[in-house]
Amino acid sequence: MTQTISPAVRYIGVDDNDLDLFESQYLVPEGMSYNSYVILDEKTAVLDTSDARTADAWLRNLEEALQGRTPDYLIVHHMEPDHSACAAALLEKYPSLTLLASAAALKMLPQFFPGAALEGRTRAIAEGDTLPLGAHTLRFIAAPMVHWPEVMMSFEESEKILFSADAFGKFGALEQTGGLWCTPDTDWACEARRYYFNICGKYGPQVSRVLAKVAPLGVRTVCPLHGPLLRDTLAEALSLYTTWSAYGVETPGVFVAYASIHGGTAEAAEKFADILRAKDCPKVAVSDLTRDDLAEAVEDAFRYRTLVVAAASYDAGLFPPMHDFLWHLQIKGWQHRRAAVIENGSWAPSAGRVMTEMFAAMKDVQLVGEKVTIRSRLQDADLPALEALADAVLAE
Repeated sequence: MTQTISPAVRYIGVDDNDLDLFESQYLVPEGMSYNSYVILDEKTAVLDTSDARTADAWLRNLEEALQGRTPDYLIVHHMEPDHSACAAALLEKYPSLTLLASAAALKMLPQFFPGAALEGRTRAIAEGDTLPLGAHTLRFIAAPMVHWPEVMMSFEESEKILFSADAFGKFGALEQTGGLWCTPDTDWACEARRYYFNICGKYGPQVSRVLAKVAPLGVRTVCPLHGPLLRDTLAEALSLYTTWSAYGVETPGVFVAYASIHGGTAEAAEKFADILRAKDCPKVAVSDLTRDDLAEAVEDAFRYRTLVVAAASYDAGLFPPMHDFLWHLQIKGWQHRRAAVIENGSWAPSAGRVMTEMFAAMKDVQLVGEKVTIRSRLQDADLPALEALADAVLAE
């Protein structure tokens, strides 16, 4: 089903309600949307396509929106297959269609569509280029590494609509999460935050540069490639993206992440969280890395100023769930944060050493307090060390 954004702009995206893992790694219990748009003017432009999983439904939506018209342009803002999978089929269906994408994206086309007839069918677009469609004009904005190197955005000048590619995206199918438009009652930030830090988190400087380009445009509507459209809640989203891209602290508080084998480390971590609460820490979030969603743990590590990790020693190193979590933080560019360490070891504690080494490999991570070592199970004699660590954590 198509939906109207304005008299000339239609939403033709598709929900995928059966997808369990986005990019084969991120849990999406509420599915995923693949957003696509059509501008109907003297010339007709199709903006992105969909994933191959929903190709048939997307093509039906396109035909409904076109109402017998032949599209003039296909604009590929982002070559990732969840947005461009139908490009070759569209070129074959409409021989007069011209595909517009960045030069970097055009180099990728033969990789994704080997054998497709592309000669004379494509045009490279670059920063500042425009595409007049009649009453509507698209101005292109380069957005490299948000989150692939070939990404472009486009700004429709008459209606002040930003087609933002993966920026401002959110996990969840639209029909399961409130519909096409984000409203003040929509909990946009939760799944948008998890999406941002796991998809784009490494590329904060690049996101900041694009935000600076967008700021003077007077954007009224943002149309992302995933999740609801932003209009009434746009100011909040822009404010959050400004904080996130600068690796700023969104929520005062402490995030305690633990990885426990037989329950001893879990007991110590939960006790430490209770101590923080008793000392009036504004917010204490806790995650069991052996059971909770890793992407949510990454999200919370970016959300708060201070991370406290508690882990068991394992094979003279670190229990793998904690190692995996810290490795993810490193590759996602976690930085400008404080960290504290609690380790557990029955005979030769090693977890603290490894966690400290992993933090040392990250940018601008300050270790606070003295490492606390638990031997197998939390003892009363360990409580003063936990109290002292809590005081260090809460002392800004």
